Amino acid sequence: CREHGVHAQMTRADHPSGTDRIAEVAVALGLAADAVVVNVQGDEPLIDPALVAATAALIRLGVPMATAAHPIDHMTEVFNPNCVKVVLNRDGQALYFSRAAIPWHRDGFAASREVMPSGYQPLRHIGLYAYSNAFLQDYPKLAASPLEQIEALEQLRVLWHGMPIAVHVTGTIPAAGVDTPEDLARVQRHFSV
Repeated sequence: CREHGVHAQMTRADHPSGTDRIAEVAVALGLAADAVVVNVQGDEPLIDPALVAATAALIRLGVPMATAAHPIDHMTEVFNPNCVKVVLNRDGQALYFSRAAIPWHRDGFAASREVMPSGYQPLRHIGLYAYSNAFLQDYPKLAASPLEQIEALEQLRVLWHGMPIAVHVTGTIPAAGVDTPEDLARVQRHFSV
């Protein structure tokens, strides 16, 4: 990291989630309560900086946490548990995140699971989070939720405790994340590693 001018911070090994780990780093850095902290998941190495900025800007609107999503175009992603889906309320805040196909299109999926039903636009969650530092310091104190443990999705802890997560929906197709050994090989080729 040093040769690339990047500051790295070692953390405890016992954190239950990346958000808990980021909270430790924010304390070590002595960030102000109103600082915006961004967590780009390790499986999103090719994420667009403009997407990071747009997501982080949502924190300035008063929400404690924000993330990003993109419309899913292929049915294979809808049923892929490595593709986390999110459903939103009318204000663009997350109602739920799942590895399952949500929302479930009852009639459309009964007809076919290979063709996107008319009027159905599921969203793929992108591994990016922004937080107010004040909220980030409270996150580790929140009890883990059963849903967080079942789905293995740390953001469900926030929803479980009744707090909003704003979602920036981008129309720009994000770079593919790293969820499989094949994905890792593709990213290594990109960086010529």
